[in-house]
Amino acid sequence: MAWFETWFDTPYYHILYKDRDYTEAENFITRLTEYLKIPQHATIIDLACGKGRHSVFLNKMGYNVLGLDLSRESILHNKQFETPGAPQDSQPFLKFDVHDIRNEIYPGVHPEKVEGVFNLFTSFGYFEDENDDKKVFASVHNSLKDGGYFVLDFLNETWVQNTLIPEETQRKQEIDFHIRKRIENRHIIKDIRFHDQGKEHHFYEKVKLHSLEEIAAYGSAFGFEQVSVFGDYNVGAFSAETSPRCINIFRKKTEY
Repeated sequence: MAWFETWFDTPYYHILYKDRDYTEAENFITRLTEYLKIPQHATIIDLACGKGRHSVFLNKMGYNVLGLDLSRESILHNKQFETPGAPQDSQPFLKFDVHDIRNEIYPGVHPEKVEGVFNLFTSFGYFEDENDDKKVFASVHNSLKDGGYFVLDFLNETWVQNTLIPEETQRKQEIDFHIRKRIENRHIIKDIRFHDQGKEHHFYEKVKLHSLEEIAAYGSAFGFEQVSVFGDYNVGAFSAETSPRCINIFRKKTEY
């Protein structure tokens, strides 16, 4: 199994990343939706939604939201946040489902095309085969209405190279996570080792360092126009040298 098919379903993944900044995430979503001007009661797919922090907040803002993730444990956790409504109801709905981002979203998982697809917090670049990366763009394109937005929030390759911390230990819930990072063949590899309940554990993360130009080329090849690139969660301008993020805003071209 691929690393993300096992690591994301363990409780340790969520322990290690339990201190994610919810205020930052909500401020980012607020600024992002203000920029996109997607109307309330439109439908947004939160693709690779994790434990649903973006999905829940989007729904509170008045959007219909479908949160999708490969991790069955995350989706099971998220089911508590679901609303009883359906797409045709007057109240905005929130639903979650297990889904591999390489597979078609429309029409199998959701019956209608949507106004937005958000892929946030580095949930891309996990695949060894470039064709799998292309499948993500193809499935997103097929799920969107003409003029709909695809937001791909990714790492800035140059910033990662310049700020890499080769080794550190993070203590979370009485567990010392020993983390080593390296860049190898344009992949950022994070090696994670720790001891808990009498056992030694070893997991890793491996993310391909796509450049801004490569991501733009994928978008163009699959019928998107790149309308903006932001460099941080305050939706500031992108700088190749100093921006921590590479937040790509694509719009689906109108089909004739």
